[in-house]
Amino acid sequence: MSGETNLEKLLKTMTPQLNAGSYVFCTVPEQSQVDFSKVILFFREREGITLILRKDIADDLQLNYSFIASWITLAVHSSLEAVGLTAAFSMALTQENISCNVVAGYYHDHIFVDTKDAQKAMNVLHSFSNT
Repeated sequence: MSGETNLEKLLKTMTPQLNAGSYVFCTVPEQSQVDFSKVILFFREREGITLILRKDIADDLQLNYSFIASWITLAVHSSLEAVGLTAAFSMALTQENISCNVVAGYYHDHIFVDTKDAQKAMNVLHSFSNT
């Protein structure tokens, strides 16, 4: 399955879901001994490995972070070739002064927003299906 590419359909059916918990972005050195079964996402960068994981796990591992986020999943199966979805919702969030950090998975897009903005972000995202 390649997912949906029609922008209008994606926006109307994106069905945002707020995942429970608080999440953080951390970085560890390349040779770090991390149990990746506890990591939501990792991305290898030149400077080190970026991790997204639950805040309580980062605290247990004594990892540093500066941003505590809520995780919103767009339940629509969007194609990796879809054009405009990220631009549309990020612009709407920008208009409400909400920072978003977006991760595209194979099936879904995931948005990390400051925990204080989570409900406001959900309202913004739900507004696409109400138009």
